[in-house]
Amino acid sequence: MKWLSKMNCSLNHPKKLDLFSAISPFSYMRQLTLFTFPPNLKILKTLCSDGKLSEALLEMAILGLEMKFEGYDTLLNACLNRRTIRDGQRVHAHMIKTCYLPPLYLRTRLIIFYNKCECLGGARQVFDEMRERNVVSWTAMISAYSQRGYSSEALNLFLQMLKSDTEPNEFTFATVLTSCIGIYGFHLGRQIHSLIIKSNFESHIYVGSSLLDMYAKAGRIHEARGVFECLPERDVVSCTAILSGYAQLGLDGEALELFRKLQMEGMSTNYVTYASVLTALSGLAALDHGKQVHNHIFRFEVPSYVVLQNSLIDMYSKCGSLTYSRRVFNNMSERTVISWNAMLVGYSKHGMGREAVLSGCSHGGMEDRGLEIFYEMVNHKDGFRPEIEHYGCVSDLLGRAGRVEEAFQFIQKMPFEPTAAIWGSLLGACRVHSNVDIGEYVGQRLLEIEPENAGNYVILSNLYASVGRWEDVRTVRERMKEKAVTKEPGRTWIQLDQTLHTFHASDCSHPKREEVHTKVKELSVKFKEAGYAPDLSCVLYDVDEEQKEKVLLGHSEKLALTFGLVNTPEGTPIRLIKNLRICVDCHNFAKFVSKVYGRKVSLRDKNRFHHIVAGICSCGDYW
Repeated sequence: MKWLSKMNCSLNHPKKLDLFSAISPFSYMRQLTLFTFPPNLKILKTLCSDGKLSEALLEMAILGLEMKFEGYDTLLNACLNRRTIRDGQRVHAHMIKTCYLPPLYLRTRLIIFYNKCECLGGARQVFDEMRERNVVSWTAMISAYSQRGYSSEALNLFLQMLKSDTEPNEFTFATVLTSCIGIYGFHLGRQIHSLIIKSNFESHIYVGSSLLDMYAKAGRIHEARGVFECLPERDVVSCTAILSGYAQLGLDGEALELFRKLQMEGMSTNYVTYASVLTALSGLAALDHGKQVHNHIFRFEVPSYVVLQNSLIDMYSKCGSLTYSRRVFNNMSERTVISWNAMLVGYSKHGMGREAVLSGCSHGGMEDRGLEIFYEMVNHKDGFRPEIEHYGCVSDLLGRAGRVEEAFQFIQKMPFEPTAAIWGSLLGACRVHSNVDIGEYVGQRLLEIEPENAGNYVILSNLYASVGRWEDVRTVRERMKEKAVTKEPGRTWIQLDQTLHTFHASDCSHPKREEVHTKVKELSVKFKEAGYAPDLSCVLYDVDEEQKEKVLLGHSEKLALTFGLVNTPEGTPIRLIKNLRICVDCHNFAKFVSKVYGRKVSLRDKNRFHHIVAGICSCGDYW
């Protein structure tokens, strides 16, 4: 009759039946029956498998002190699968209120649960309360920090783990390497690499992929390639990581070459792989190759995730084919803000300001319309508050229009701290419009903000040179040497018959250099008869005019353009890509090629596209 005495006790003290709150009469009677029949965890499991989590949690309350490992594990997994933070907290609270001491496995599951529900504080609290930890629990907490972008916390926790004499496994190494970013992180990452070698995990596919990704993101692509070549087997993750590393560093030709090599070796691919390849093709402006990759995606029915479609939009845009970009955009079943931005930037880069709105107004000479749109945003007419990017567009818009003083005042009155990109845009405008006073101030600010950015030194030096301040030019260049900052040399590419030809300023390396140099001189003479006048202000050296004109004839844009003119059939378009901004004189030279020879010239420089037909450029001579 023990069950009767228990029931009488429960009737006298009904609150003891529920650990959380009052329950319905039906549930109250259900609790009473538990004293007659033993608890049945099968009911709880069935409810969880049927997706009836609320009823399962009620069953947990009914079971009370009878809840054990199996029941908690079942409920936690259900909460984890559905990412229901409050239900998981109820399970955790039930453990605490019933004085249940979960084993190491369940505590680790709690860490994982809180991490998946983006409750980092809850995960850390569980971790700190653990009297015993193993490699899985350490790795789970390190992973939680790493996934949320808390790199320093992840690295510090990893160091604590080593001090606790817990040996990392392959998953620990693969996880912590993703947090080895920045100078400190990369330094620690190299030490972790040494530890990985000592622990014989270097050949593990997960660890190897994370290692090469770490080196690639740090700009150490040769070390990344070394790790990749040493992997005993390669999966789609490792192949994609190395391709992405090359593409992100602008080593587009190397990325494409490696992709071809891996394809011949039977590499597995997914949509991320193709997105990386498309990034490389965008950098090369290799339209024909891009179309081939697009056809390959169709033929092998690669899932068209948004990220892949965005890459296609970007690739076609940067290869000069806005028609294909728009076609991909129109056929998207789902669009993100990146999709819209990719399409808008495409229109803007091609000088189609009316299609690209605010940014396009900057490149299309429509500054008044751009300002009108901006102030509509400021006044909340469309319910949208402008961010710093929009302020940057306006300052760029004013600077390009020659309204440099107005742009300078606008930046100083912004509700945001100006970024290096905003100051850099204004410095470029000062160079174009020869505003030395403001340019000098802005240039000095930039050298303080970005002392390692070679572009800032070059533009400031060019600004001084344009007004003959050669002593200041030497001072800036000496400062570059002190900081060990090097300028990227100008290069121009042209693709003919599946071969990519690269030209440098005053190129002496190309097999047809003599023929090209001779032809450039001939063209210069011919174009002068048609009205071409070399713009000597583009030469930033303290030399005489004759020498300046000779320097201009050696610019990489002219060499590549002339090579294309000589080696392509009459009437066919000439497509070029330049790694830096095209100079004014080369832009004029290209216009005369188009006008005199009836060629369409498409040139993509660092900032935008220039489509030149019959001597008229899509940029309106405004870039």
